[in-house]
Amino acid sequence: SLRGSWRLRSGNGSVSLGAEVPGCVHTALLCRGLIQDPYYRFNDVMYRWISLDNWTYSRTFKTPFDVRKWQKVNLVFEGVDTIAQILLNNVTLGRTDNMFNRYSFDITSVIQEVNFVEVRFLSAISYAAEQSRCHKAHSIPPACPPPVQKGECHVNFIRKEQCSFSWDWGPSFPTQGIWKDVRIEAYNHYHLIYFSLTPFFVKSAQQWCLEVESIFDVVSSKTVAVLVTVNIPKLQTQQTFSVKLQPGEGSIVLLVSINKSSAVEAWWPNGHGKQTGYNMTTTFMMEAGWEIEKFSKVYFRTVELVQEPIPGSPGLSFYFRINGRPIFIKGSNWIPADSFQDRVTYDTLRLLLKSAADANVNALRVWGGGVYEQDEFYDICDEIGIMIWQDFMFACALYPTDQNYLESVRAEVSHQVRRLKSHPSIILWSGNNENEAALASNWFSIPYADIGVYIKDYVTLYVKNIREIVLTEDKSRPFVASSPTNGLESVEEGWLSRDPYDTHYGDTHFYDYNSDCWNWTMYPKTRFASEYGFQSWPSFSTIEKVSSPEDWSYTSNFSLHRQHHEGGNIQMLQEIGRHFKLPQSPDPVKQFKDMIYLTQVMQAQCIKTETEFYRFSQSEIINGEGHTMGALYWQLNDIWQAPSWASLEYGGKWKLLHYFAQNFFAPLLPVAYEDKGMLHIYGVSDLHVDHKLTLRVVVHAWSSLEPVCTLAKEGVTIKAQSAVPIYKESISDLLERCRNCTRKSCVITFCLVGEDGLRSPMNHYFLSSLKDAVGLEKTQLSASVSQEDDLYIFVLQTTAIAPFVSLDVGSIKGRFSDNGFLMTEKKKMVVFYPWEPTSVEELESSLILTSLLDVV
Repeated sequence: SLRGSWRLRSGNGSVSLGAEVPGCVHTALLCRGLIQDPYYRFNDVMYRWISLDNWTYSRTFKTPFDVRKWQKVNLVFEGVDTIAQILLNNVTLGRTDNMFNRYSFDITSVIQEVNFVEVRFLSAISYAAEQSRCHKAHSIPPACPPPVQKGECHVNFIRKEQCSFSWDWGPSFPTQGIWKDVRIEAYNHYHLIYFSLTPFFVKSAQQWCLEVESIFDVVSSKTVAVLVTVNIPKLQTQQTFSVKLQPGEGSIVLLVSINKSSAVEAWWPNGHGKQTGYNMTTTFMMEAGWEIEKFSKVYFRTVELVQEPIPGSPGLSFYFRINGRPIFIKGSNWIPADSFQDRVTYDTLRLLLKSAADANVNALRVWGGGVYEQDEFYDICDEIGIMIWQDFMFACALYPTDQNYLESVRAEVSHQVRRLKSHPSIILWSGNNENEAALASNWFSIPYADIGVYIKDYVTLYVKNIREIVLTEDKSRPFVASSPTNGLESVEEGWLSRDPYDTHYGDTHFYDYNSDCWNWTMYPKTRFASEYGFQSWPSFSTIEKVSSPEDWSYTSNFSLHRQHHEGGNIQMLQEIGRHFKLPQSPDPVKQFKDMIYLTQVMQAQCIKTETEFYRFSQSEIINGEGHTMGALYWQLNDIWQAPSWASLEYGGKWKLLHYFAQNFFAPLLPVAYEDKGMLHIYGVSDLHVDHKLTLRVVVHAWSSLEPVCTLAKEGVTIKAQSAVPIYKESISDLLERCRNCTRKSCVITFCLVGEDGLRSPMNHYFLSSLKDAVGLEKTQLSASVSQEDDLYIFVLQTTAIAPFVSLDVGSIKGRFSDNGFLMTEKKKMVVFYPWEPTSVEELESSLILTSLLDVV
């Protein structure tokens, strides 16, 4: 391994320092105290010089083996970011131009006992500009990001994390560095490069089979005979194959039939069953007794993307069947967890992914403007049952298709598919993010006469190259060319549909910041909602770490600087103003904190309304629309501390939205909406069997903790994996029945309860905007904290009904069992799950309790 200490120097040698590999220039400078936290205040712009320089990594190493005894020696880089020349002992081995590729250089004739290796980087910014300049054929838009993003230009000309040149939620830090593992490999006969497992179920034989693919580099000049033994003890399955390996690089595919007398437990998504995996050993034995042993975990699951006609609706369905069972996809979109990938540790990933699973998420889309995630990311998803919609790394742009570019992309795709295809969590490959839509809606104002050239480029890249390779390498998963897309309809229309946002086909992305987000009729009754969202600010404790007191106002330069979405801060104000009173505190810091709280309340309530709409639309067709089978809100996580669409802040703290997601994604949920003066309640279930339950509807006056009236409807059948209407009443009847209630003075809460302890979360429905609510009184909220084993119990008390009660313990790492709730009882118990050691005293002194009436 060549991990560890390297030297790093700037282009003219004026800066020289020790640097860790894997790593990048920014983190090396930070580590040595040569720069401040790059995320602090305006440093993203102040430190632009780092990305404009050309840095060189170098080190010497002793060869730990006798060079003469090995027939082949390679220098292997799992990831180089991005444009570099690689030298060993002053001999140029080659160049790198793709962050997503693995590079292997033959150094058999160059390696010595003591070696000097150099990686000379070129600024990604200048390389991208140069590539764009040299592209004489036709322009490839967009040239630059909008000014509000404070980013760099021509990112589509470099195979690098596309958001590293800035995005509408993230900074511009075009890094340079050896961002993944680097090592020397030496071998004499043959070497295993890729190893993958693909299970499939043979219906005719009612039996699981396993395709085991091994890609070798064979050094010897003649054929090598190998005995391969595959052993899965738990499934009483062992098979031996005799194979011949040809000289050079080649692959062998073995078909293992799983013993029929063994009951195979399938891999299921979170909430639908267990994530059973089986230990497997594969041994490769050569004539001369050289042996390679490979230990792996194998999972069994099938996936189908179903696109079929639906009775009573034009178009086609768009849903996933896992192990033959239709699954409603609940989740979000994943972006890179840091601008500096070397800071993304196993623990970082585990915390974020576990938080997703804890909020009843069963799927995430790895979005196409970031990176193909590290192996650990997919391992964790396999383990906790999170399905992955995997984009290829192309986003919101058109891309070149010259020979060099295509060759680089082909190598990238084949490497990534080989690396990742054994993961049961990955259920779909998708060619790009929004590029079909960009052409169909002509985002870049391409003259009509020229559009044909760009369509040809599009089909060349995503269909003739990427799709081609995916279909060759992996026959076990569906592929779509873009998101949003019309699926098979897009294919039918030559891979570019007239309207990729058509609700009757494929998936849709939907954003609207100008309408009232509490009004469900504004949302598309789509087959699959793969992106939708609203912004909010992260908590004060998160912002505080990267700001100074003069920044703590909603209109400060800092607040504007951090907002990378045009007009974003004003849009949040408008959304809040529709339903809440805006904060007016004379104390600017109090006003800023109130604003942060309200943006989080607004975001949570908006996305709750929209997600509930998608969930209750799953079993019905209305005016030809419906059968919605997926809801992935934008976005799960944050890349830095700034306003964004995320539900988890940078560092992992849960926003109110994430607590709401735990409820709106619950396996069992009653959902209310209003239509033409009627209140409708649906029972939504992801459970595998029908249940007879009681629906409890409780109406409260804002002015009293005593309910005005309660109703229990018994024997309500909640159908398995569907959404059915279970209650209907006109609002005027309801108000009459609950004497003294008006729309402004009362609120409805409701839940589903079963005899066997089965119960849904408590849900609520507001009959008016809360700024118009009558009878709401300022409450005395108090909490006592006690410790129970590793957990902490908060007992809350209130003297009046309190909407959106928020518990915040500042920067103490952990999460609550519930937060942002409507408190309609005197007492409520909330559990705090710490992620690091803390104490009752620490929690008590950090706790800030806020409810809507604390905003003044």
